[in-house]
Amino acid sequence: MPIRPPALDDRGFDDLVADLLRRIPAHTPEWTHAREGDPGRVMIDLFAWLADTILYRANLIPERQRLAFLRLLGAGLRPAAPASGLLALSLEDRAAVAPALVPAGPIAEKPVPFAARTETLVHAVEGMCVLKRRPDADEQAALDDLLPDLQELYGLATRPSGYVSTPVFQAGAGARDVAAETTDGALWIALLAASPAPAHLAAVRQELGGGADARRRAISVGLAPVPAPPGPLEEVGPGRRIPHRWEVTMPDGGRLPLDVLSDGTSALRRAGVIRLLLPGADDIGAPTNDVLADHQAGVGDRPPRLDDEDAAARLVCWLKMTPDPALRLTALPLAWAGINAVEIEQLRAHGRRTLGQGTGASDLELSLGATSVEPATLRVEVEEEEGMRPWRQVPDVGSAPADARVYSLDAEAGAIRFGGGVRGMAPAAGRQVQAAFMRSGGGAVGNLPPGAIAAVIRPGGAPRLKVLQPLPTAGGAEAESLAEAERRLPAVLRHADRAVTAEDYRELALATPGAGIGRVEVLERFDPNDRFVSAPGAVAVMAIPARAGLEAPAPRADRPTLEAVHDWLDVRRPLATQLFVVGTDYVPVGVSAAVELGDGASREAVLDAVSNAIRAHLWALAPGGPDGRGWPLGRALDDREIEVAMGRVPGVRAVAPARLFIRDPAAGGAWRPVPEDATGRARLRIERWQLPELAMLAVAEGDVASDTLPPPSSASGDGSISVPVVPELC
Repeated sequence: MPIRPPALDDRGFDDLVADLLRRIPAHTPEWTHAREGDPGRVMIDLFAWLADTILYRANLIPERQRLAFLRLLGAGLRPAAPASGLLALSLEDRAAVAPALVPAGPIAEKPVPFAARTETLVHAVEGMCVLKRRPDADEQAALDDLLPDLQELYGLATRPSGYVSTPVFQAGAGARDVAAETTDGALWIALLAASPAPAHLAAVRQELGGGADARRRAISVGLAPVPAPPGPLEEVGPGRRIPHRWEVTMPDGGRLPLDVLSDGTSALRRAGVIRLLLPGADDIGAPTNDVLADHQAGVGDRPPRLDDEDAAARLVCWLKMTPDPALRLTALPLAWAGINAVEIEQLRAHGRRTLGQGTGASDLELSLGATSVEPATLRVEVEEEEGMRPWRQVPDVGSAPADARVYSLDAEAGAIRFGGGVRGMAPAAGRQVQAAFMRSGGGAVGNLPPGAIAAVIRPGGAPRLKVLQPLPTAGGAEAESLAEAERRLPAVLRHADRAVTAEDYRELALATPGAGIGRVEVLERFDPNDRFVSAPGAVAVMAIPARAGLEAPAPRADRPTLEAVHDWLDVRRPLATQLFVVGTDYVPVGVSAAVELGDGASREAVLDAVSNAIRAHLWALAPGGPDGRGWPLGRALDDREIEVAMGRVPGVRAVAPARLFIRDPAAGGAWRPVPEDATGRARLRIERWQLPELAMLAVAEGDVASDTLPPPSSASGDGSISVPVVPELC
């Protein structure tokens, strides 16, 4: 039988007409009846016929021409995405005083090559993050009797509130809430020298303040905010910025505001590095930490009192980060914070290399010798009479003027193409073509766990550095395959990178770069703020991240993912459409089930398989759900369907009637059975924007399922002046 060419787009004439008719309300709502014979309907049929003809010819393209055709359509293969992360560096020589300069570029070779985004000064200090933590219940109980004495001791007009100086992030990452856990809503970072010797402390302070040349220096602070998970159907738009200020302590106990040179966190929206410009050495210092010398050490808005005598003796100064008080934040969780931080990305730098020579012919194509090239970093030069001359990168040389020195880049393949003299110049015959600089790399291999990067590249003569990788690197993705691009092409042809129909929104949301979306639901005329009223012109997009396995909890998109989907769709929606990107609204349900085992069946294996069958039946992602595409949005839950899923498990001889449960808010969230109808059937109705989440499951051997479930597990600034609590007192 003959080899059938791949169908790049399987739509026929009727499909195209139906697609165009669906778009009428968005473009011409006044056109309410597109009947046959109408002039507008004639135009729709005409364009559908033309498109059908084009698709027929496109589907006849032979195998070897598919990639070229994709490139022609501007839908070439997507390059690999590089992973990124944070490193914290420190000087290995504890006697060192001068900072070490880590240049931008290659920084690590193992296990995967990484590069530093910017140059970084590694100062001869270590950072200790400290919170003025609120006392816990036991500490507060012990403190209550002492507060009147502390009020008298410190000479306070109002009753004080105690705090406990608590170092954090000393062993690496670990979520701590700067707003909820503290009395002052601030993060304090103590800069500690390696030695408590007064001469060493003075030398380190002098270097922080500019050294012998008195040139002001920058210090790099790494921060990794923990995005708050969106609530059910919470509208998520562009990332929320959190304005904040930085200060450094002075010898007299005051604080000096610091200039922010760059903010890689985008105002605490993502993990990154903030570069702060330090003042001169005379303005850097710390108030005394000795309570015998100053009994008000650590009181009020002063830096926390350090109870560790060794750390207190090595203290150079304090950095303080405070969110804008006008925000009145109740939560600001951080996964990690530290100094001497550098942002890294999974890219390899390539120096000057010769790519080949011009032939004078049109459409010259040359390989760069690397794949997944970062377009912004590529610099191509062509030899001319006066020497090497840079040429400009454009999306398509076919649209350039005849005398334009331009080239186009296929980033995934790592190839460049020149024009032919009619559209874009061609390099003259015999002239060299060189890549002056470029960066390439990426792939899932760059997604490393914390601590995987244990060493950095040490140029000749540079000091030795210790490395801490507190967080995993993330964001690496493989380059798109030809088969994946072909599956994407029909959607590209349908929506033309514009969101009009519900299917357009679904396909575009699934294609959000780096988001890893597994399922998208589009709710038309739906406003999450008023769910029961039809909202003309409103579109709500519910995105669920892809995830393997059936482990609880159900998959939920985090805030950065929803923000990425919103940003991707917002520029592609019609101007008059109101776009909402929302989180998933799950309804917690419980299931009690019982089965009788067949002869010779293993009890543990069968009960485990039954549990997995129930989980898969209620799962939101494929291959779960009753039809293998995930549980349908808004579909009612039926105990009989669960029993059918249980009965399909090998080794099950009989199935007892399953019992459904929902949580009763009036009873503290205890499980309450779903009422049965006259036939003994239990159905749980859920709204059209909801999905079920299996929150409790009990599977036993027998002929009767349990009529109860275990109760759900419970989770565990008043304007007063805060005073330090000596740990021994509590």
